[in-house]
Amino acid sequence: MKVVSEIDNINSRIRKDRVFLGLVVLFSVITVSPIILIISKLIEKGYKQLSFGFLIEKTPDTMQAMAAIANNELIPGGIVNGILGTVLMVVLASVFAIPVGIITGVYLYENQEKWMANLTRSISDILQGVPSIVLGLISYLWVVKHVTNGFSAMAGSFALGIMMLPMIVRSTEETLKMIPQTLKEAGLALGIPYWRVLFGILIPTGFSGLMTGILLAVSRVIGETAPLMLTALGSSVINTNIAKPTSAIPLLIWEFYNDPNMVDMIWSSSLLLMIIVLAFNLTAKQVAANRK
Repeated sequence: MKVVSEIDNINSRIRKDRVFLGLVVLFSVITVSPIILIISKLIEKGYKQLSFGFLIEKTPDTMQAMAAIANNELIPGGIVNGILGTVLMVVLASVFAIPVGIITGVYLYENQEKWMANLTRSISDILQGVPSIVLGLISYLWVVKHVTNGFSAMAGSFALGIMMLPMIVRSTEETLKMIPQTLKEAGLALGIPYWRVLFGILIPTGFSGLMTGILLAVSRVIGETAPLMLTALGSSVINTNIAKPTSAIPLLIWEFYNDPNMVDMIWSSSLLLMIIVLAFNLTAKQVAANRK
């Protein structure tokens, strides 16, 4: 009887394991399915317009789109003004956010128990949860109204930079916490100035972790539309002047959405934006994997 009871217990555990495995697989499929459906739909609808010309030509107007649709042709033109505007604003935002974020992260790491560090950490966490439209409104009131006196790439990059800060700050702090304290102590024991220990030992050692946070921060802001509507506004021409209104891929998608003749451009622009964001996320994942 004892042997039979043991066999029943083993069979019961096996059945429970199989049920649990089935639930894990089911919920995994449910989680992945929307992503697969979105990607497949974007590819199905957007691949036709993707071409080299799509990357190097300016946005077409409504009349060009109407003529192309009437002749059953692809809509001419591209979104180079949006691509260059996105690159310009992301670069400007990175120039602002990366140094400030890393320095703030170092401060939090070195002063973990001080009230100022705790306050800064709390503000950073709160900032990460603030809706992007609110940050766009703040940037409008601070920069557009009082600094640039108009919509501009500078105002847009400021809004994106504010959005990037929390992730860079937290990733910097957490990365430095993972570095053995003995490395820092060894450098200081040799008489090396603290700033050289920081830039010559700690940051290079945690470079992959810092880069992962930076890439994830960039991938987060590169698809934002709401803050740019209140700061960069958009432009139908190629603009490299940071003091003037500038377009971006998300802004173009919104403009295409408001024009029924530009439906095909919506899908193609969305597909390109998804590819860019996916590339940043995969790069961040690869950098994180190399860190182990």
